[in-house]
Amino acid sequence: MSNFDRVFKPIVVLCIICVVITGALAATNAATAPVIAEATRLAQEQARTELLPEADGFQEVTGVAADNVAAVYEATNGAGYVITSTAKGYGGTITVMTAFTPEGVIKQLKVTEAAETQGIGSNVANNASYWANYEGKDGTAPLVLGTDVDAYSGATISSRALNSAVNSAIAAFNAIP
Repeated sequence: MSNFDRVFKPIVVLCIICVVITGALAATNAATAPVIAEATRLAQEQARTELLPEADGFQEVTGVAADNVAAVYEATNGAGYVITSTAKGYGGTITVMTAFTPEGVIKQLKVTEAAETQGIGSNVANNASYWANYEGKDGTAPLVLGTDVDAYSGATISSRALNSAVNSAIAAFNAIP
């Protein structure tokens, strides 16, 4: 058996396999990326409408600089604002949408993404009755966990993350021109 058959032929075959698989993955990504982006956009639009049902539509507000804030949207009829922010929780990043009235009062919030520990941190991420603790709070100053809002028992890190994301949204609301 020649040196080419023993050493180089397997290398060439593996390189060809890698190129073919990489091409297939790139083609799959090119085909599915627009579908995924549109589904994400629709889910976010639905969440904004759920948080601020009296809004007749939303327009993105640009030029707002605040840490950990992904997007700021204003209701086109002046009904309020919906701000998307993130914070590091115990199991990963928590993404929160916070709705504000035009006066700066927190109307409600919703966790749209979370990777918290099932049964502990997920109680913060998936519990609308816990989110209700933020409703009606003044959105002109940061909220202090334990003073303004209670932490969820047994899920302190996730509670801090949720509070941090809401405080980032408050900072963005106060930075809106």
